[in-house]
Amino acid sequence: MKKKALEQALNVYAIEKECIEGMLEFFDEDAYGRAVELLKNAPRIGATGCGHSGIICQHFAHLMCCIDKSAKFISPAEAVHGGTGFLQNGDVCVFASRGGKTKELLPILDICKAKGVNVITITENLESTLALGADVVIKQYVNRETDKYNCQGTTSSTALAVIFHVLQTALIEETDFKNEQFALVHPGGAVGERLNK
Repeated sequence: MKKKALEQALNVYAIEKECIEGMLEFFDEDAYGRAVELLKNAPRIGATGCGHSGIICQHFAHLMCCIDKSAKFISPAEAVHGGTGFLQNGDVCVFASRGGKTKELLPILDICKAKGVNVITITENLESTLALGADVVIKQYVNRETDKYNCQGTTSSTALAVIFHVLQTALIEETDFKNEQFALVHPGGAVGERLNK
């Protein structure tokens, strides 16, 4: 590996550590509390985003399923072709958009509002369309991406994943979710073997 490549690679740890530590300064207990309450009471949970945000939204949907919450990633491409039929009045849809103006998500927001679906938006831009149209907004903080051009969805993906981890961790407590429940839906792999001994 080139010396410069090694330096840049090792710097990833410092950049992402700084981001996670900085996120605590933007932790809004009220916003997280309202988001957890909505998710706790939602019959179904949708999550949507584009690019890297969409990939992390898939991770969030899986996290919800792991604690017995009915959840699904809603592809922005499929959403406007019937995919939003998954969501009904009283459900929750989580939107992830760093800039808060991702044009592919705006029609989904309109559908959610028309159907009485509660909206949680995660974004840096609290004045954006997706933030202003949300019932709850969680502030995303990103210091910089890890590549030298500050363009690739690296640190921002980590920050979004951490927010989703915070929500799932709080929901486990709020719903009194038991490890025995997880053992039932996770019999596979080393984790399943350990849980089901």
